[in-house]
Amino acid sequence: MPTPSVARLGHVGIHVNDLEKQKAFYRDIIGLTVTDEDPQLGMVFMSARPEVEHHELLLCRGRNVGADTRLVQQLSFRCSTLDDVIGYYRRFKEHGVKFDMVISHGNAVGVYVFDPEGNRIETYWNTGLEAKQPYGARIDLDKPADELIKEIEESVAKYGKTGFIDREAMARPKTA
Repeated sequence: MPTPSVARLGHVGIHVNDLEKQKAFYRDIIGLTVTDEDPQLGMVFMSARPEVEHHELLLCRGRNVGADTRLVQQLSFRCSTLDDVIGYYRRFKEHGVKFDMVISHGNAVGVYVFDPEGNRIETYWNTGLEAKQPYGARIDLDKPADELIKEIEESVAKYGKTGFIDREAMARPKTA
């Protein structure tokens, strides 16, 4: 019998303390669509592509650990363009969302922030370039997109085969 294979990740579910606050963040800031919810059971189903995938994120009431407990390393949301990532960067700044880092992985550009309960999320765009991981170079999303792409290409030409870590850019905050 052949080894079964997974087609793709379908969805992730996380327990939350404040279901309404988390729903508002993922709906209003990230832009996911609420596809279903059950207030009695404390469940909200959300999707970036509701016509294709009923839900990609499930929020469930009932988080039962302290706020400083890290449960999820990150939730990553793939964007179609660099302009989308830049748009999220600006949106996060406008809404006072707490940033973790803004970085090029060579093969992707990512903006890492924390949701209202301290879960780290990433919005990212794949560059189409190949770069050995780990690879983390600071990037300034206030620059024009064509300049950013040129900088990323130059960095990948230099470090793509070996990987690269900008320790300061990759430093984690002491609290979430």
